[in-house]
Amino acid sequence: MPGSVRAEIDAKIGGRYRLRFASDTGEQHEVGGVYRELVTDKRLVFSWAWYSTPERESVVTVLLAPDGDGTLLTLHQEALFDEAVRDGHARGWSGALDRLQSYIA
Repeated sequence: MPGSVRAEIDAKIGGRYRLRFASDTGEQHEVGGVYRELVTDKRLVFSWAWYSTPERESVVTVLLAPDGDGTLLTLHQEALFDEAVRDGHARGWSGALDRLQSYIA
């Protein structure tokens, strides 16, 4: 079913996560990794690897900072395989963050 999500999360340093979801076109995706840093209300760092290409592990850092009455979220992903992968992830994260913003607005 498009948009369906299944998540397994062990949110602690060294804990693993696994996400399975379907795109709007029905294509199935699965990604997972390990939490490297967790600083409440400030910073989250985790590895990121698609199950179809586990050798292409990257690192995602999410920073949170007070911003007036809200919170500024900064996301950085490094060690991506190539420019095409970088561009695909940029589109994916932008879409996900846009949906998050709409959901919490």
